[in-house]
Amino acid sequence: MTDATHPILAEADGQAIPVHPLAESDVEAFLAQKRAPVRTYAAANSFTGKVGQVLAVPGASGAVERVLLGTGAGRADLSLFRTLAGKLPAGQYALAKVPKGIDPEQATLAFALGTYRFDRYKKKHGEPIPRLVAPKGVDAAAVTAFAHACALARDMVNTPANDMGPLQIETIAGEIAQKYGATLSVVRGDDLLRENYPAVHAVGRAAVDARAPRMIEVSWGDPSHPVLVLVGKGVVFDTGGLDIKPSAGMRLMKKDMGGAAHALALGRMIMEAALPVRLVILTPVVENAIAGDAMRPGDVLQTRAGLTVEVGNTDAEGRLILADALTRASELKPALTLDFATLTGAARIAMGPFVIPFWTADDKLAGQIEAASAAVADPLWRLPLTQAYRDALDSDIADLKNDPDGWAQAGATTAALFLQRFAPQGEDVGPWAHFDVFAWNPKGRPGFPVGAEVQAIRAAFAMIKSRFA
Repeated sequence: MTDATHPILAEADGQAIPVHPLAESDVEAFLAQKRAPVRTYAAANSFTGKVGQVLAVPGASGAVERVLLGTGAGRADLSLFRTLAGKLPAGQYALAKVPKGIDPEQATLAFALGTYRFDRYKKKHGEPIPRLVAPKGVDAAAVTAFAHACALARDMVNTPANDMGPLQIETIAGEIAQKYGATLSVVRGDDLLRENYPAVHAVGRAAVDARAPRMIEVSWGDPSHPVLVLVGKGVVFDTGGLDIKPSAGMRLMKKDMGGAAHALALGRMIMEAALPVRLVILTPVVENAIAGDAMRPGDVLQTRAGLTVEVGNTDAEGRLILADALTRASELKPALTLDFATLTGAARIAMGPFVIPFWTADDKLAGQIEAASAAVADPLWRLPLTQAYRDALDSDIADLKNDPDGWAQAGATTAALFLQRFAPQGEDVGPWAHFDVFAWNPKGRPGFPVGAEVQAIRAAFAMIKSRFA
């Protein structure tokens, strides 16, 4: 998404086409006040106000005169406005009204998200998109900046690994840092051993030198403000390592850096909004490649925390790099730590692709996340950190192992329990939460194209804004 094609306008450039959100119970009265051709057209197209119906009504010239948006029988949902954007032809539109109970700013953002396209590799690209005039009282520039951050994450995840390697993620982090006056620090290759990021090095060392592993750290904000740490898993491609994935399992592994993309996008939102925090973004970035010096099943790795980890499965690599990053987070004495990772298939088995599970031991934080999730229609669900499963991570020869015993079964939760061993803890630090994002939409529908999806960070931003206001 570029500034030239952003979908939200502060004011109309000429005449904007009105969009009329209509509940099923309002359709008859609305149409009764319109010209006969409008009533006839609505009837011919069976427009009844059913949820998600979008009808572009032509005027005398044949051009679209108005749009009818069905909101259904109950309370309107924010996803309607993503659907709307996905069904409209290019042009300028304005909401005739905002449905009761809907936040105008969130509706505007939903519309913006629904206009997203990834056409970088298509010969025909840069097609015009529908654009919405921001409703009265909505800051168009703020919504645009938020939408651009979401588009950044989606662009990063959609981009294939040959064009989105460790260097490209480092470059994006540097551009964000430069834009907002943040500090960028990067530790690469064998320097990871000297700087005590041994697990990051072990996972990424088999990649070619041009795609060497690295630890990226972005710091921003007043040092006197509470420290907020965002951690994002950045596996630019995951072969599975020597425990190689089957071809079907490897097909979408360009998206295994989705956690890093989400952390950087959320950090950009926070910096753009100038929230009163000392922000640190930590993204360990690696390629889980196969070569002569790749880590092996049975290897015992050192970690920054001083704990040793037996590698039971080289395809459980994300938690290894996050272990070093979370240990680094704990050294910063954070008031809050959030990590984002495309970590387990088990999370999808439990929740599917559209609802994102999260884990935290802090009930107050969980409540704040749940409230923010509901407020911005960013579906999240808390799963428990069941300590009875912790023994499944015990190793016979090391402090713990990265592949839990099969009896525990709860693969997403045992992964969270592994991370908890390294996350900030103690009276001098604030809580930690882990989000197992999918970062992908497998089902195409208007406003929700197949491909990269931004998940959890809209709710996380709302929670952070409220928590540190």
